Amino acid sequence: MANLNRFSKISDYHNFANLPAPAHPLVSLVDYSKVRYPEDIKGWKLVQDYYSIGLKRNVPYKFFYGQQSYDFDEGLMTFISPNQVMSIGSNPNVGADTALKPTGWLLFIHPDFLWNTPLAKTIKSYEFFSYSIHEALFLSEKEELLMVDILKNIEREYQGNIDKFSQKIILSQLELLLNYAERFYERQFITRKKSNHQLLERVEVLLSDYFNRDNLMGLGLPTVEQVANELNLSSNYLSSMLKSLTGMNTQQLIHHKLIDKAKEQLSVTQLSISEIAYNLGFEHPTSFNKLFKNKTEMSPLEFRKSFN
Repeated sequence: MANLNRFSKISDYHNFANLPAPAHPLVSLVDYSKVRYPEDIKGWKLVQDYYSIGLKRNVPYKFFYGQQSYDFDEGLMTFISPNQVMSIGSNPNVGADTALKPTGWLLFIHPDFLWNTPLAKTIKSYEFFSYSIHEALFLSEKEELLMVDILKNIEREYQGNIDKFSQKIILSQLELLLNYAERFYERQFITRKKSNHQLLERVEVLLSDYFNRDNLMGLGLPTVEQVANELNLSSNYLSSMLKSLTGMNTQQLIHHKLIDKAKEQLSVTQLSISEIAYNLGFEHPTSFNKLFKNKTEMSPLEFRKSFN
């Protein structure tokens, strides 16, 4: 896709930001004050193949996560998952004051580092990694010190002598950081908290696993009955429970997950609309086009063009 810059490795970002090579290929903590982006970075679109957690002040750019601007006005921390489109523009609130220098930290974790660990699955359940959250996390001074301490613990571990305990210790620190972030976000967004009911988590994992399969063309779209059967529940009971937790019944939640997957493929791949439709289990591309437009008020092609 035109004007889309992909960083498949953490070292790609280090090179892009004029930083020394990372000490570890799959984990890196970057001092944000040392980042030096190209002068023409405004207007660029970036996609990273790894998780990015930022704790930054005086951000000199305006970031757009998906199609919404990421609000740094009050908050400090941001959470970006792999394969999400991030656009960069000017930040008028910072650019006018040259005395304010960017500071903070960027933690990068490649999915390969999580391979075959419990966190590989559970990290996807933290909703602040999704497009739906576009406000930076506010931290008190005490909370900021706590988060920075965890980030530095991770750095000390991967910069030390690597042994059989290193990965486990780093992952335990990462999970601790994510759990604190979940607590702080819940406080920040208390009026629109999404329930963490165990049933909802099971449905989320089931649908995520389903749409990440390679053979959806043969499987077709998941049905309400299939999801309910997987959970050993009746279709009516499952839909009633989900409606009370999320405001969506089972069918609506399936469509929500489907549209998220479609948006990802439309924004970061060169696949045709028909190929994406077939990949997502649609028998006919016209059915995909109709559903996508109904849910987003844009055709798949219009959505794709909005990223150019």
